[in-house]
Amino acid sequence: MRLLIVAQNASTKFGGESLLPVNYFRILRSRQIETWLVAHARTQAELTGLFPEDRDRMHFVPDTWLHRLLHNCGRFIPARVNEFTFGLLSHLYTQVLQRRIVRRLVSEHQIDIVHEPTPVSATVPSLMFGLGVPVVIGPMNTSVKFPLAFRARQNPTIDLLIAIGHQCVDFFNRLFPGKIKAETLLVANDRTKQALASGVQGKIIELVENGVDFSVWRADSSLSRAATGQVHFIFLGRLIDWKAVDLLLKAFAPVADQTDAVLEIIGDGHIRGELEAQTARLGIDSSVVFSGWLSQQECALKMQQAHAMVFPSLREPGGAVVLEAMAVGLPVIATNWGGPADYLNSTCGILVEPASKEGFVKGLTDAMLKLALSAELRQSMGSAGRERVRQHFDWERKVDRILEIYQQTIDHCSKH
Repeated sequence: MRLLIVAQNASTKFGGESLLPVNYFRILRSRQIETWLVAHARTQAELTGLFPEDRDRMHFVPDTWLHRLLHNCGRFIPARVNEFTFGLLSHLYTQVLQRRIVRRLVSEHQIDIVHEPTPVSATVPSLMFGLGVPVVIGPMNTSVKFPLAFRARQNPTIDLLIAIGHQCVDFFNRLFPGKIKAETLLVANDRTKQALASGVQGKIIELVENGVDFSVWRADSSLSRAATGQVHFIFLGRLIDWKAVDLLLKAFAPVADQTDAVLEIIGDGHIRGELEAQTARLGIDSSVVFSGWLSQQECALKMQQAHAMVFPSLREPGGAVVLEAMAVGLPVIATNWGGPADYLNSTCGILVEPASKEGFVKGLTDAMLKLALSAELRQSMGSAGRERVRQHFDWERKVDRILEIYQQTIDHCSKH
Protein backbone atom coordinates (compact mmCIF):
# COMPACT_ATOMS: atom_id res chain seq x y z
CA MET A 1 0.00 0.00 0.00
CA ARG A 2 1.28 3.45 -0.97
CA LEU A 3 -0.33 6.35 0.89
CA LEU A 4 -0.37 10.12 0.64
CA ILE A 5 -1.49 12.32 3.54
CA VAL A 6 -2.48 15.90 2.78
CA ALA A 7 -3.09 18.57 5.45
CA GLN A 8 -2.78 22.33 5.63
CA ASN A 9 -0.98 22.31 8.99
CA ALA A 10 1.04 19.40 10.36
CA SER A 11 2.79 20.24 13.60
CA THR A 12 3.39 19.19 17.21
CA LYS A 13 3.67 22.87 18.21
CA PHE A 14 0.47 24.37 16.81
CA GLY A 15 -1.74 22.18 18.97
CA GLY A 16 -5.24 20.98 18.16
CA GLU A 17 -5.90 19.18 14.90
CA SER A 18 -2.48 19.99 13.38
CA LEU A 19 -1.05 17.10 15.42
CA LEU A 20 -3.27 14.54 13.68
CA PRO A 21 -1.41 14.30 10.32
CA VAL A 22 1.90 14.17 12.19
CA ASN A 23 0.77 11.11 14.12
CA TYR A 24 -0.53 9.35 11.02
CA PHE A 25 2.72 9.97 9.18
CA ARG A 26 4.88 9.06 12.20
CA ILE A 27 3.19 5.73 12.89
CA LEU A 28 2.80 4.67 9.27
CA ARG A 29 6.48 5.32 8.58
CA SER A 30 7.51 3.54 11.80
CA ARG A 31 5.75 0.49 10.32
CA GLN A 32 7.73 0.89 7.08
CA ILE A 33 4.57 1.68 5.10
CA GLU A 34 5.19 3.72 1.96
CA THR A 35 3.77 7.10 2.96
CA TRP A 36 4.15 10.68 1.72
CA LEU A 37 3.00 13.94 3.33
CA VAL A 38 1.94 17.25 1.77
CA ALA A 39 1.61 20.26 4.10
CA HIS A 40 2.26 24.00 4.32
CA ALA A 41 5.84 25.26 4.47
CA ARG A 42 5.25 27.06 7.77
CA THR A 43 6.02 23.75 9.51
CA GLN A 44 8.74 22.53 7.15
CA ALA A 45 11.65 23.13 9.53
CA GLU A 46 9.88 21.36 12.39
CA LEU A 47 8.86 18.34 10.31
CA THR A 48 12.22 17.84 8.66
CA GLY A 49 13.74 17.97 12.14
CA LEU A 50 11.27 15.39 13.43
CA PHE A 51 11.66 13.06 10.44
CA PRO A 52 15.15 13.63 8.99
CA GLU A 53 15.20 10.23 7.26
CA ASP A 54 11.93 11.02 5.45
CA ARG A 55 12.79 14.47 4.08
CA ASP A 56 12.23 13.29 0.53
CA ARG A 57 8.74 12.05 1.46
CA MET A 58 7.51 15.44 2.66
CA HIS A 59 6.41 18.15 0.24
CA PHE A 60 5.44 21.70 1.14
CA VAL A 61 3.29 24.47 -0.26
CA PRO A 62 5.27 27.75 -0.09
CA ASP A 63 4.15 30.55 2.22
CA THR A 64 3.13 33.15 -0.37
CA TRP A 65 2.32 36.85 -0.09
CA LEU A 66 -1.37 35.96 -0.40
CA HIS A 67 -1.17 33.59 2.57
CA ARG A 68 0.42 36.33 4.64
CA LEU A 69 -2.15 38.93 3.52
CA LEU A 70 -5.09 36.68 4.41
CA HIS A 71 -3.49 35.81 7.76
CA ASN A 72 -2.98 39.47 8.64
CA CYS A 73 -6.54 40.36 7.63
CA GLY A 74 -7.90 37.57 9.81
CA ARG A 75 -6.17 38.95 12.88
CA PHE A 76 -8.60 41.88 13.02
CA ILE A 77 -11.83 39.89 13.25
CA PRO A 78 -13.12 37.32 15.79
CA ALA A 79 -11.53 33.89 15.39
CA ARG A 80 -14.83 32.11 14.72
CA VAL A 81 -15.66 34.55 11.90
CA ASN A 82 -12.15 34.26 10.51
CA GLU A 83 -12.62 30.49 10.22
CA PHE A 84 -15.12 30.86 7.38
CA THR A 85 -13.84 34.10 5.82
CA PHE A 86 -10.11 34.83 5.49
CA GLY A 87 -9.19 31.50 7.09
CA LEU A 88 -11.36 29.61 4.61
CA LEU A 89 -9.91 31.55 1.65
CA SER A 90 -6.38 30.75 2.86
CA HIS A 91 -7.28 27.06 3.21
CA LEU A 92 -8.78 26.89 -0.28
CA TYR A 93 -5.80 28.67 -1.81
CA THR A 94 -3.46 26.25 -0.04
CA GLN A 95 -5.50 23.34 -1.38
CA VAL A 96 -5.25 24.66 -4.94
CA LEU A 97 -1.46 24.54 -4.60
CA GLN A 98 -1.53 21.21 -2.76
CA ARG A 99 -3.73 19.62 -5.40
CA ARG A 100 -1.07 20.19 -8.06
CA ILE A 101 1.54 18.55 -5.84
CA VAL A 102 -0.77 15.66 -4.95
CA ARG A 103 -1.62 14.90 -8.58
CA ARG A 104 2.09 14.85 -9.44
CA LEU A 105 2.98 12.56 -6.52
CA VAL A 106 0.11 10.20 -7.31
CA SER A 107 1.56 9.76 -10.78
CA GLU A 108 5.24 9.62 -9.80
CA HIS A 109 4.88 7.19 -6.87
CA GLN A 110 1.86 5.12 -7.96
CA ILE A 111 -0.06 6.23 -4.88
CA ASP A 112 -2.97 3.91 -3.97
CA ILE A 113 -4.98 6.23 -1.74
CA VAL A 114 -5.03 9.87 -0.54
CA HIS A 115 -6.02 10.69 3.05
CA GLU A 116 -7.06 14.19 4.14
CA PRO A 117 -7.33 14.07 7.97
CA THR A 118 -7.74 17.83 8.48
CA PRO A 119 -9.48 20.20 8.75
CA VAL A 120 -11.73 18.22 11.05
CA SER A 121 -14.73 20.45 10.36
CA ALA A 122 -17.48 18.60 8.51
CA THR A 123 -18.50 21.72 6.61
CA VAL A 124 -15.20 23.04 5.20
CA PRO A 125 -15.05 22.16 1.47
CA SER A 126 -12.22 20.12 -0.04
CA LEU A 127 -10.39 20.24 -3.36
CA MET A 128 -9.11 16.69 -3.02
CA PHE A 129 -11.09 15.15 -5.90
CA GLY A 130 -10.28 13.99 -9.41
CA LEU A 131 -6.88 12.69 -8.30
CA GLY A 132 -7.09 9.36 -10.10
CA VAL A 133 -7.10 7.41 -6.81
CA PRO A 134 -9.65 7.01 -3.98
CA VAL A 135 -9.80 9.66 -1.25
CA VAL A 136 -10.47 9.22 2.48
CA ILE A 137 -11.43 12.34 4.47
CA GLY A 138 -11.52 12.57 8.28
CA PRO A 139 -12.19 11.64 10.98
CA MET A 140 -14.19 14.86 11.10
CA ASN A 141 -15.67 16.28 14.30
CA THR A 142 -18.06 19.18 13.97
CA SER A 143 -18.11 22.07 16.40
CA VAL A 144 -20.60 22.30 19.26
CA LYS A 145 -22.61 25.26 20.48
CA PHE A 146 -22.42 26.67 23.99
CA PRO A 147 -24.75 24.96 26.47
CA LEU A 148 -28.07 26.78 26.68
CA ALA A 149 -27.25 28.36 30.05
CA PHE A 150 -24.10 29.91 28.59
CA ARG A 151 -25.42 31.26 25.28
CA ALA A 152 -24.98 34.79 26.69
CA ARG A 153 -21.21 34.28 26.27
CA GLN A 154 -21.77 34.20 22.53
CA ASN A 155 -21.73 37.32 20.38
CA PRO A 156 -25.13 37.58 18.58
CA THR A 157 -23.55 39.20 15.53
CA ILE A 158 -20.98 36.43 15.26
CA ASP A 159 -23.72 33.83 15.67
CA LEU A 160 -25.69 35.44 12.85
CA LEU A 161 -22.66 35.45 10.56
CA ILE A 162 -21.93 31.81 11.39
CA ALA A 163 -25.55 30.85 10.74
CA ILE A 164 -25.37 32.56 7.33
CA GLY A 165 -22.14 30.70 6.64
CA HIS A 166 -23.78 27.37 7.48
CA GLN A 167 -26.55 28.12 5.00
CA CYS A 168 -23.86 28.27 2.29
CA VAL A 169 -22.34 24.87 3.18
CA ASP A 170 -24.04 22.93 0.40
CA PHE A 171 -23.21 25.60 -2.21
CA PHE A 172 -19.48 25.69 -1.38
CA ASN A 173 -19.26 21.91 -1.12
CA ARG A 174 -20.71 21.61 -4.60
CA LEU A 175 -18.33 24.26 -5.90
CA PHE A 176 -15.41 22.37 -4.29
CA PRO A 177 -16.84 18.82 -4.11
CA GLY A 178 -14.02 16.87 -2.44
CA LYS A 179 -16.21 15.71 0.43
CA ILE A 180 -19.16 14.92 -1.81
CA LYS A 181 -17.01 12.82 -4.15
CA ALA A 182 -14.72 11.20 -1.55
CA GLU A 183 -14.89 7.40 -1.48
CA THR A 184 -14.84 7.29 2.34
CA LEU A 185 -15.84 9.88 4.93
CA LEU A 186 -14.87 9.32 8.57
CA VAL A 187 -16.93 10.98 11.31
CA ALA A 188 -16.28 11.04 15.06
CA ASN A 189 -19.95 10.98 16.06
CA ASP A 190 -23.50 11.23 14.83
CA ARG A 191 -23.68 15.04 15.15
CA THR A 192 -20.81 15.28 12.67
CA LYS A 193 -22.57 12.92 10.27
CA GLN A 194 -25.64 15.16 10.41
CA ALA A 195 -23.51 18.24 9.64
CA LEU A 196 -22.13 16.86 6.35
CA ALA A 197 -23.23 18.54 3.14
CA SER A 198 -26.15 16.84 1.43
CA GLY A 199 -25.50 14.46 -1.42
CA VAL A 200 -22.28 12.81 -0.21
CA GLN A 201 -21.56 9.76 -2.34
CA GLY A 202 -19.00 7.84 -0.29
CA LYS A 203 -19.26 5.41 2.57
CA ILE A 204 -19.56 7.04 6.01
CA ILE A 205 -17.69 5.30 8.82
CA GLU A 206 -17.55 6.32 12.50
CA LEU A 207 -14.03 6.61 13.93
CA VAL A 208 -12.82 8.62 16.92
CA GLU A 209 -10.97 11.80 15.95
CA ASN A 210 -8.35 11.91 18.70
CA GLY A 211 -5.89 9.35 19.99
CA VAL A 212 -3.07 9.10 22.49
CA ASP A 213 0.62 8.61 21.79
CA PHE A 214 1.75 6.49 24.73
CA SER A 215 5.39 7.19 23.98
CA VAL A 216 4.71 10.77 25.17
CA TRP A 217 1.70 10.56 27.47
CA ARG A 218 2.47 7.89 30.04
CA ALA A 219 2.50 7.47 33.79
CA ASP A 220 6.01 7.75 35.21
CA SER A 221 6.52 5.61 38.29
CA SER A 222 9.67 7.55 39.20
CA LEU A 223 7.52 10.67 39.73
CA SER A 224 5.28 9.35 42.48
CA ARG A 225 2.24 11.44 43.43
CA ALA A 226 2.11 11.84 47.18
CA ALA A 227 -1.07 10.45 48.76
CA THR A 228 -1.05 13.26 51.31
CA GLY A 229 0.01 16.87 51.27
CA GLN A 230 -0.57 19.57 48.68
CA VAL A 231 -2.86 18.51 45.82
CA HIS A 232 -1.88 19.79 42.38
CA PHE A 233 -4.69 20.52 39.89
CA ILE A 234 -3.78 21.31 36.31
CA PHE A 235 -5.51 22.97 33.33
CA LEU A 236 -4.04 22.75 29.85
CA GLY A 237 -5.39 24.66 26.86
CA ARG A 238 -5.62 27.98 25.04
CA LEU A 239 -6.63 30.94 27.18
CA ILE A 240 -9.71 31.95 25.23
CA ASP A 241 -13.25 32.68 26.34
CA TRP A 242 -14.92 29.36 25.67
CA LYS A 243 -12.37 27.38 27.66
CA ALA A 244 -14.07 28.97 30.73
CA VAL A 245 -10.90 29.40 32.78
CA ASP A 246 -12.57 32.43 34.41
CA LEU A 247 -15.20 30.09 35.85
CA LEU A 248 -12.50 27.62 36.89
CA LEU A 249 -10.74 30.36 38.88
CA LYS A 250 -14.01 31.33 40.56
CA ALA A 251 -14.64 27.67 41.41
CA PHE A 252 -11.11 27.18 42.72
CA ALA A 253 -11.32 30.06 45.23
CA PRO A 254 -13.28 28.01 47.85
CA VAL A 255 -10.94 25.06 47.24
CA ALA A 256 -7.93 27.26 47.99
CA ASP A 257 -9.68 28.52 51.16
CA GLN A 258 -10.42 25.03 52.47
CA THR A 259 -7.25 23.19 51.36
CA ASP A 260 -3.68 23.95 50.43
CA ALA A 261 -4.27 22.79 46.83
CA VAL A 262 -2.64 24.58 43.92
CA LEU A 263 -3.92 25.15 40.40
CA GLU A 264 -1.48 25.33 37.49
CA ILE A 265 -2.73 26.86 34.24
CA ILE A 266 -0.70 25.84 31.19
CA GLY A 267 -1.31 27.65 27.93
CA ASP A 268 -1.46 31.13 26.50
CA GLY A 269 -4.01 33.34 24.81
CA HIS A 270 -5.40 36.83 24.47
CA ILE A 271 -7.26 36.79 27.81
CA ARG A 272 -4.31 35.72 29.94
CA GLY A 273 -3.95 39.22 31.39
CA GLU A 274 -7.62 39.31 32.38
CA LEU A 275 -7.32 35.92 34.06
CA GLU A 276 -4.23 36.94 36.02
CA ALA A 277 -6.04 40.07 37.17
CA GLN A 278 -9.05 37.98 38.22
CA THR A 279 -6.76 35.69 40.21
CA ALA A 280 -5.45 38.70 42.16
CA ARG A 281 -8.99 40.04 42.78
CA LEU A 282 -10.06 36.65 44.15
CA GLY A 283 -7.06 36.61 46.46
CA ILE A 284 -5.83 33.25 45.19
CA ASP A 285 -2.71 34.40 43.36
CA SER A 286 -0.53 32.52 45.85
CA SER A 287 -2.31 29.27 44.92
CA VAL A 288 -2.52 29.70 41.13
CA VAL A 289 0.42 29.43 38.74
CA PHE A 290 0.32 30.61 35.11
CA SER A 291 3.00 28.62 33.27
CA GLY A 292 2.34 29.87 29.73
CA TRP A 293 2.85 27.84 26.58
CA LEU A 294 4.91 24.65 27.00
CA SER A 295 6.10 22.00 24.57
CA GLN A 296 4.35 18.66 24.35
CA GLN A 297 7.13 16.96 26.32
CA GLU A 298 7.02 19.64 29.03
CA CYS A 299 3.24 19.32 29.27
CA ALA A 300 3.57 15.56 29.70
CA LEU A 301 6.06 16.06 32.53
CA LYS A 302 3.76 18.57 34.23
CA MET A 303 0.89 16.08 34.05
CA GLN A 304 3.04 13.33 35.52
CA GLN A 305 3.65 15.57 38.54
CA ALA A 306 0.01 16.64 38.97
CA HIS A 307 -2.85 14.93 40.83
CA ALA A 308 -5.88 15.83 38.68
CA MET A 309 -6.90 17.63 35.48
CA VAL A 310 -9.69 20.23 35.38
CA PHE A 311 -11.02 21.09 31.92
CA PRO A 312 -14.16 23.29 32.06
CA SER A 313 -14.41 24.06 28.32
CA LEU A 314 -17.95 24.95 27.23
CA ARG A 315 -17.81 24.13 23.52
CA GLU A 316 -15.15 21.47 23.02
CA PRO A 317 -15.91 19.16 20.08
CA GLY A 318 -12.93 16.92 20.85
CA GLY A 319 -10.59 17.56 23.75
CA ALA A 320 -7.47 15.46 23.18
CA VAL A 321 -6.01 16.88 26.38
CA VAL A 322 -8.62 14.92 28.36
CA LEU A 323 -7.38 11.67 26.82
CA GLU A 324 -3.76 12.65 27.42
CA ALA A 325 -4.46 13.31 31.09
CA MET A 326 -6.21 9.95 31.39
CA ALA A 327 -3.22 8.23 29.76
CA VAL A 328 -0.90 9.75 32.36
CA GLY A 329 -3.16 8.43 35.12
CA LEU A 330 -4.97 11.60 36.15
CA PRO A 331 -8.63 11.74 37.14
CA VAL A 332 -10.37 14.41 35.03
CA ILE A 333 -13.01 16.97 35.95
CA ALA A 334 -14.70 18.24 32.79
CA THR A 335 -17.91 19.69 31.39
CA ASN A 336 -20.64 17.20 30.55
CA TRP A 337 -20.85 18.60 27.02
CA GLY A 338 -19.20 17.91 23.67
CA GLY A 339 -16.08 15.78 23.29
CA PRO A 340 -15.15 15.28 26.97
CA ALA A 341 -18.59 13.76 27.58
CA ASP A 342 -17.76 11.18 24.90
CA TYR A 343 -14.44 10.27 26.53
CA LEU A 344 -15.12 10.25 30.27
CA ASN A 345 -17.37 8.15 32.47
CA SER A 346 -17.88 7.96 36.22
CA THR A 347 -15.08 5.44 36.70
CA CYS A 348 -12.34 7.81 35.57
CA GLY A 349 -13.61 11.34 36.10
CA ILE A 350 -16.31 13.75 37.15
CA LEU A 351 -18.53 15.37 34.53
CA VAL A 352 -20.10 18.64 35.69
CA GLU A 353 -23.48 19.62 34.27
CA PRO A 354 -23.52 23.07 32.61
CA ALA A 355 -27.17 23.68 33.57
CA SER A 356 -26.53 27.15 35.04
CA LYS A 357 -23.51 29.35 35.68
CA GLU A 358 -23.87 29.16 39.46
CA GLY A 359 -24.52 25.41 39.43
CA PHE A 360 -21.59 24.81 37.08
CA VAL A 361 -19.16 26.77 39.25
CA LYS A 362 -20.39 24.98 42.37
CA GLY A 363 -20.11 21.65 40.57
CA LEU A 364 -16.47 22.36 39.70
CA THR A 365 -15.77 23.36 43.30
CA ASP A 366 -17.40 20.23 44.72
CA ALA A 367 -15.56 17.99 42.27
CA MET A 368 -12.17 19.54 43.10
CA LEU A 369 -12.82 19.25 46.84
CA LYS A 370 -13.92 15.63 46.40
CA LEU A 371 -10.66 14.74 44.66
CA ALA A 372 -8.50 16.93 46.89
CA LEU A 373 -9.77 15.12 49.99
CA SER A 374 -9.48 11.54 48.69
CA ALA A 375 -6.18 10.14 47.50
CA GLU A 376 -7.86 6.76 47.13
CA LEU A 377 -10.46 8.17 44.70
CA ARG A 378 -7.76 9.94 42.70
CA GLN A 379 -5.83 6.69 42.43
CA SER A 380 -8.79 4.54 41.38
CA MET A 381 -10.05 7.04 38.81
CA GLY A 382 -6.56 7.56 37.40
CA SER A 383 -6.05 3.82 36.96
CA ALA A 384 -9.47 3.38 35.33
CA GLY A 385 -8.83 6.28 32.95
CA ARG A 386 -5.49 4.89 31.87
CA GLU A 387 -7.06 1.51 31.09
CA ARG A 388 -9.97 3.13 29.22
CA VAL A 389 -7.60 5.09 26.99
CA ARG A 390 -5.52 2.00 26.24
CA GLN A 391 -8.61 0.08 25.18
CA HIS A 392 -10.33 2.74 23.09
CA PHE A 393 -8.00 5.64 22.20
CA ASP A 394 -4.50 4.28 21.57
CA TRP A 395 -3.01 5.83 18.39
CA GLU A 396 -1.52 2.48 17.40
CA ARG A 397 -4.95 0.82 17.47
CA LYS A 398 -6.41 3.78 15.63
CA VAL A 399 -3.87 3.33 12.84
CA ASP A 400 -4.67 -0.40 12.75
CA ARG A 401 -8.26 0.58 12.03
CA ILE A 402 -7.38 3.27 9.50
CA LEU A 403 -5.29 0.74 7.55
CA GLU A 404 -8.31 -1.55 7.39
CA ILE A 405 -10.37 1.37 6.08
CA TYR A 406 -7.72 2.23 3.47
CA GLN A 407 -7.72 -1.36 2.20
CA GLN A 408 -11.50 -1.60 2.16
CA THR A 409 -11.69 1.66 0.20
CA ILE A 410 -9.08 0.50 -2.31
CA ASP A 411 -10.78 -2.88 -2.75
CA HIS A 412 -14.20 -1.29 -3.22
CA CYS A 413 -12.90 1.13 -5.86
CA SER A 414 -11.08 -1.64 -7.74
CA LYS A 415 -14.41 -3.48 -8.13
CA HIS A 416 -16.14 -0.47 -9.64
